[in-house]
Amino acid sequence: MAGDFPEVGEWADFAGLREIWEARLPETVDRARRSGFYRDRLGDAPAVCVDDLPGLPFTTKADLRANHPYGMVAVPRRRLAAYHESSGTSPGRATGSFHTARDWAEMLDRFGRGRHDLTDADTVLVRVPYAMVTIGHQVHAAARAAGSLVIPADARSTAMTYRRVLGLLRDLDVTVAAALPTEPLLWAAAAGMLGEDPRAFAPALRMLIATGEPLSGARRRRIAELWGCDVTVSYGNSECGSNLAGECPEGNLHLWADRYLPEILDPATGRTSTAGRGRLVLTTLFREAMPLVRYDTGDAVELAYDGCPCGWALPRIRVLGRWEHAVEAGGRRVFVSEVEEAVYALPVEAGVLFWRATGGAGRLRVTVEAHGPESADAVPALRGELDRRFGACADAAAVPPGTLVPIEELTRDSHIAKPRYLSSASDAAGLMYPPRATAPSPT
Repeated sequence: MAGDFPEVGEWADFAGLREIWEARLPETVDRARRSGFYRDRLGDAPAVCVDDLPGLPFTTKADLRANHPYGMVAVPRRRLAAYHESSGTSPGRATGSFHTARDWAEMLDRFGRGRHDLTDADTVLVRVPYAMVTIGHQVHAAARAAGSLVIPADARSTAMTYRRVLGLLRDLDVTVAAALPTEPLLWAAAAGMLGEDPRAFAPALRMLIATGEPLSGARRRRIAELWGCDVTVSYGNSECGSNLAGECPEGNLHLWADRYLPEILDPATGRTSTAGRGRLVLTTLFREAMPLVRYDTGDAVELAYDGCPCGWALPRIRVLGRWEHAVEAGGRRVFVSEVEEAVYALPVEAGVLFWRATGGAGRLRVTVEAHGPESADAVPALRGELDRRFGACADAAAVPPGTLVPIEELTRDSHIAKPRYLSSASDAAGLMYPPRATAPSPT
């Protein structure tokens, strides 16, 4: 091992990967017992091996919420270095996640494995939330470590509008952007509202690091087509320590299975397997502050140990979406990434950037905004694509621009965040709260 953590290539095959699991699992379980939750859950059972895992109960989001804030913590309070929360993709309160300084070092080590290749020649726009999730801080730290210029553009901020992002991309010659994959579609729509091709705002952009949402191959190709850049994926989960998988030099997404022991859960039977399609269950192998044993992430994935031309002895993973967000249609579960494949199979000339779908009574209805030169053909083409993928249970419709994503959101200027307490009578600019038309009389 280099330092404290394994490096890709230190084990030759999947048998070597299992040796890492067997070596790390007893320590993980022993460390987990130092938390109040696992002390009660696991008791004084002897050290476990990989084959013993199916006999242990799952850990769930409900467990994390019920033991908030410190019930899952396995180190003394003075060793905690950071607290983060999930981004709220599931119903209920966000789930918390604690980290030691060593946890953060391990997290950054994982992130650095991905196909990002940041250098001191890069200008990196970080367009993901800094509060309360980890990924923005990871990208920021990794870019600084590489000597890159960092632009902390944040997201979900009233001050950082889409028009302002376009200005930053253009004025600062951004070469790398990190964002949810929805973001570059919103930027493209905002550019269109200004009568410009997206590439005019980002002539230096070479790479988008997509994170925070499942990304189908079709949407990935659409983003690359719109912006003329490479697109790489980082898949993460806040509760488990964020970055769980990254891309190899061949562009395939690999689970960091030397840091996590994965299982695939079949929700219908409650049984797990080493590969296949189902819900991803993870046991952390190096986590100090908040080790998790058999944590049900709720993510629907496909996991395969079929090798890769890159030579990494790590399973390949395909992220389908949240299991609970899937809908029943045509007698099977339909995931967001599968619908996305159909939508972005439409030609770019159809102008389809945004879509929504609903399921019910076994049927799927997909609605798109279409406004390009081929928009008239978008609905019949999409119907044909849906029918090919899902059968007669699916239908399509088109709505005008601004229906799914309000035009004012794409075109508004920044809201001034700092108040001015002293100004001239004729100058109200800069006020955080503009005066109402009729102010109440003082009493």
